[in-house]
Amino acid sequence: MNLNYLYEIAKYDCVYVNNTVFKYITDVLNPQGILAVVEKKSKTNQIDYNQDIIIVLDGIQDPGNIGTILRTVDSVGLNQIVLSDKCADIYNPKVVRSTMGAIFRVNAIESDNLVHTLNEIKKNNFKIVSTDLKTEHNIYDIDYKNIAIVIGNEANGVSEEILKISDTKMKIPMFGKTESLNASVATGIILYEYVRRKL
Repeated sequence: MNLNYLYEIAKYDCVYVNNTVFKYITDVLNPQGILAVVEKKSKTNQIDYNQDIIIVLDGIQDPGNIGTILRTVDSVGLNQIVLSDKCADIYNPKVVRSTMGAIFRVNAIESDNLVHTLNEIKKNNFKIVSTDLKTEHNIYDIDYKNIAIVIGNEANGVSEEILKISDTKMKIPMFGKTESLNASVATGIILYEYVRRKL
């Protein structure tokens, strides 16, 4: 789009305020000098079963993690994510910022009952694969076709009730002394193993 055209729109649709007012209405310490009011996408809880994998978040609390996961999901060409009711708010400002726009391209399906949602996913010929440090299977053993990958809470991992209904579990092999990885980093590693297989 022509930048002059965008500037013309900005002249009419922008409200200019002084620094004091701007700092009052923003929630960041070093704002970039521009804010936008954007209408939320209309919600849909319909899961698209035409994708190879579905990422499911079980109680992810850190808004930065959720935002980064959304951005990573978008980067590999997926267009949806399922979140349990114990996850941080998908429209938390930190989530929205860290998605870098991916929140407008990825459908966020919020589940009130994750066990029920996963059982519905299973009925559509998807296997449930949960991340779990106690398993012998790793991310290189998994067939990345028709699976829902459950990423667990930062402190406690995937909940026991979800582990019980999982078809299999997997972990990221680690050779160092670190016991676990950040949830968004782990999701990125898993998703890019999927990308590697696609290539």
